Amino acid sequence: MANVVVVGAQWGDEGKGKIVDWLSERADVIARFQGGHNAGHTLVIDGKVYKLSLLPSGIVRGGKLSVIGNGVVVDPWHLVMEIDKLRGQGVDITTENLMLAENASLILPIHGELDRAREGQTGVAKIGTTGRGIGPAYEDKVGRRAIRVADLADDETLVTRVDRLLGHHNALRRGFDMEPIDREALLAQLREIAP
Repeated sequence: MANVVVVGAQWGDEGKGKIVDWLSERADVIARFQGGHNAGHTLVIDGKVYKLSLLPSGIVRGGKLSVIGNGVVVDPWHLVMEIDKLRGQGVDITTENLMLAENASLILPIHGELDRAREGQTGVAKIGTTGRGIGPAYEDKVGRRAIRVADLADDETLVTRVDRLLGHHNALRRGFDMEPIDREALLAQLREIAP
């Protein structure tokens, strides 16, 4: 198969996952290049049901390479949970069939908190987000203050990047009358998920 890209033009819910799954039968590499774990899709293969929201749909098909690209914002806790769930269904997930871009930005718990605080406002500020922090994570990516997958491998870099991130987020949180972020707790969470 030549290279094929599936792009949704309706901000989701237009059936991209079904099309990608159908195409993945004949592909060698299936890559996600943007988005987060806000939506999801259900795959039924040989009568078995798989529910995915972050992993590329090719992961459930043997002999395929699935890639999560740097345009995706990745909640590392959700990623681990989704991998464990699929492994529990008998799906083989290894470094041989799943690659994660080291420069992909992370969705942190603080992103979800900010997302929900904004959505909790009254009036025209509501946009109908899932509250999972995808928008705020992209804001940090574009603002060049995001924590990236690679930052988890170097504690000194991680600390520096967290401090930079908190300078921005604590100012935002003050505007929402939210408590400042517990730096040490966030670092502990990131160090725990890093492996």
